[in-house]
Amino acid sequence: MTQQLLMIEDDNRLAAMVGDYLRQSGYEVTHAPDGKSGLEALDSSEPDLVILDLMLPDMDGLEVCRRIKSRSANGDKASVAVLMLTAKGDPMDRIIGLEIGADDYLPKPFEPRELLARIRAVLRRGAEVSQLAGSDILHKVMRFGTLEIDRDARVISLAGVPRELTSYQFDLLVAMAERAGRVLSRDQIMEAVRGRELEAFDRSIDVHMGRIRNAIEVDAKDPKRILTVRGVGYVFARQQD
Repeated sequence: MTQQLLMIEDDNRLAAMVGDYLRQSGYEVTHAPDGKSGLEALDSSEPDLVILDLMLPDMDGLEVCRRIKSRSANGDKASVAVLMLTAKGDPMDRIIGLEIGADDYLPKPFEPRELLARIRAVLRRGAEVSQLAGSDILHKVMRFGTLEIDRDARVISLAGVPRELTSYQFDLLVAMAERAGRVLSRDQIMEAVRGRELEAFDRSIDVHMGRIRNAIEVDAKDPKRILTVRGVGYVFARQQD
């Protein structure tokens, strides 16, 4: 079955070029030139992934991303992956985008081949989540007090309540939980998770850790599970309430 992509991009020339390239790679691509038409297209179809430019003429791209993610959080629609296209040299867009749940980002200008590789990686992770969640195999669950991490189903819960993480953030959490009690540098955490490397020069890893804390901590401002070791990195606490 052909996978569906929705590209929300106001640069028609870029959208046409990228769309042709992705169609040649086996995807079906729909283009929306602004945020309003992009959200309307999302309501009338079920794309597997949204390629979202954050510089849109009618609406803040971050607001579009927030609305896309809120649809699945409210249970109105199935979860849709979002790959953001951000302005090169502007880390704040990437940081905020990750905080509101974007699955990946790519700074402009970019090579179409890199965009294709990132699309494939995000969709592959999503397919693995669906396959494992629907299987009847015995799940391997890690428990830390009221926190449960189901590695096979790729879901987490706190005091029995499911919590939301992107697939990359889930991988980061598992990598740290498997090394509970060990202080890990940012480089060690990134190396422990195969796939896209985070950019060492920006705050991406810290943003991801903030999102993970919001999901697994009783009070993210006073974390007990993921602790910061000043000047070194992070440690996942072995003993937790």
